[in-house]
Amino acid sequence: MLEQIGQFLQFSPDSLRLTVIPTILVLVLLESILSADNAVALASLVRSLPDPKQEEWALRYGLVGAFVMRVGLILSATWVIKYWQFELAGAVYLLWLSGKYFWGKAQEDQEHPNAMATKLWQVIALVSFTDLAFSLDSVTAAVAVAQDTWLVLLGGIMGIAALRFLAQLFIRLLGEFVYLESSGYLIVMLVGLRLLLKVVGPDYVPPEWLMLSLIGLSFSWGFSRRTLMIEETSE
Repeated sequence: MLEQIGQFLQFSPDSLRLTVIPTILVLVLLESILSADNAVALASLVRSLPDPKQEEWALRYGLVGAFVMRVGLILSATWVIKYWQFELAGAVYLLWLSGKYFWGKAQEDQEHPNAMATKLWQVIALVSFTDLAFSLDSVTAAVAVAQDTWLVLLGGIMGIAALRFLAQLFIRLLGEFVYLESSGYLIVMLVGLRLLLKVVGPDYVPPEWLMLSLIGLSFSWGFSRRTLMIEETSE
């Protein structure tokens, strides 16, 4: 049984060689970088709930669902990447999510604040599916770096661990910075547009350096104004 699992994961004692260490380090770095934009989006979703205790539960169970879905995606990655419909579905979902936020932001007022979801189970589902949509790109990148399935799985586990830490950090930061939530959904839109271009116009897909630059600019805008600055000005 263990031998069959090892063959399925493309794992063997010979694969535990010193030359695999650089690949693991690259996966750690890759997952940490790719988790930052995902984490601010998940933190924004969780912040829709009014109760901090519910936020904690939504993040915990949402990431459990995200982990299960990500493992399923990794195990079927070589099959999934053959079908453009998966990337199209991910693109439509992310564009819907960001569009819903910005439309609600434009329509919101003091009495009806913008909220992506109001029920705990809805936020858990949104967290799980948002991570899955983001993972379509990161898993493809991980598969390109490591051909061994067990290495990609290891990278996925590291990614979920990074998400847990970063999302909790961003939940606190969202209350301190005025534009951070909007910048998170702007990043969601950018990732959705990139997935859409991969389907409808592969020649127009922006290079990684450009995407990272745009995400970096979004984060810079998100951290450009503290809530305390507004309070001090009003006083």
